[in-house]
Amino acid sequence: MASTVAVASTIIPAMRPAKPVLLQGGTVVTVSGAVLPATDVLLRDGLIAQIGPNLIAPADAEVLPIAGKFVYPGLIASATQLGLSEIGAVRATVDIAETAVINPNIRAQVAINPDSELIPVARTNGVLTALSMPRARGPGSGPEPGLITGNSVLLRLDGWTWEDMTIKPMAALHIEWPEMAVDRDPDASPSAEKQQKDIDAQLRLLDESFAAARAYAKAKDAQSSAGARAADIDLRWEAMLPVLRGARPLFVRARTEQQIRSALAWSRRQGLKITLLDALDAWRVAAELREADVPVILGGTHPLPLRRDDGYAVNFEAPGKLHAAGVRFAIANGFEGSSEEGNERNLPYQAAIAVAYGLPHDVALRSITLSAAELLGVGDELGSVEVGKRATLIVTDGDPLEIPTQVEMAFVDGAAIDLNNRQSMLAEKYGERLQRLEAAR
Repeated sequence: MASTVAVASTIIPAMRPAKPVLLQGGTVVTVSGAVLPATDVLLRDGLIAQIGPNLIAPADAEVLPIAGKFVYPGLIASATQLGLSEIGAVRATVDIAETAVINPNIRAQVAINPDSELIPVARTNGVLTALSMPRARGPGSGPEPGLITGNSVLLRLDGWTWEDMTIKPMAALHIEWPEMAVDRDPDASPSAEKQQKDIDAQLRLLDESFAAARAYAKAKDAQSSAGARAADIDLRWEAMLPVLRGARPLFVRARTEQQIRSALAWSRRQGLKITLLDALDAWRVAAELREADVPVILGGTHPLPLRRDDGYAVNFEAPGKLHAAGVRFAIANGFEGSSEEGNERNLPYQAAIAVAYGLPHDVALRSITLSAAELLGVGDELGSVEVGKRATLIVTDGDPLEIPTQVEMAFVDGAAIDLNNRQSMLAEKYGERLQRLEAAR
């Protein structure tokens, strides 16, 4: 994947903090525990150093009084194309996919555009960490969809370069599960028989790829134990070794019940642990997911129902049903369309609507903070306000799940970041123009 071409953001990345910062007197919403009123939070060396009432500020600390405000962990976008796609209609700014079908060696990390104008927009509403992932097909990539699409990268949304922004360079290997539905209309093109053959061929190719990776691993281990010269490196199968050894997560995008059941059966045959992505129909197989301990990253709550006879609220209710069934889950912003990465700022509202349809408020907040961090393998670093974790926090004037709430301050690894963005600058610019026109009347 080549670096995405786009207009560079003029927002300057934050400097690493040279001195401690004391957030004084706010209400701390830890997510992992109790809500702490009138509490101080000390940030030092990029980490949360202390939490408690009436902390004594170090002599060199910057003290920020925040009485009446709220401290939350930074929100986590658990499935996005931030940094990989800028303007959907401009092909040169979209680099989300490769043309081949089997691409386990692809790294989204090296294609990240740190100057994306969409990153500051997401940060303005509290999204400070994101899993940016490859997808099945990009513009002009040909008729055959990808199956194994490559490796996602976990990003801190502030930095000069993609290296600077990286938290986990190879966060997960991604599979796009084949569409399992067959159109039985006699006039369908291609025919139902051809559609089924294509599905079977894709599933067979997936099995063959994992079999080839296992054979490669076995041959490599045998040569190593015999002290023989190493075989030629195959980058595709080399990239799959951590997945086969359980050292790297395997994320499978499967939206419908048919896809989910097929992916579950495949993972059992392969002896692999998977995490489901998108999975709007996960609530329909919640008991099986709970039994197999398969977590889910939901593709938002705002997509339209998948079936004409589904109720209008089916996706609003899905998180509550998963929670009631005991399925581990996080909520992402969504997968539909080419402009979702431009709307990552709406992440908290994906969780908020689920609250109105049965999901407890604390679970909804957790689904875009600590639960997301846990499913991405960084629950010990991010997702809650706890001593020893990264000082990636937001200070707000209210509940981030409510639309009127404003993020007033944000810190990434203890550094206060600029909350301006292109949209706010344009609003200010044309607001000034309007005032001048009115003054001239």
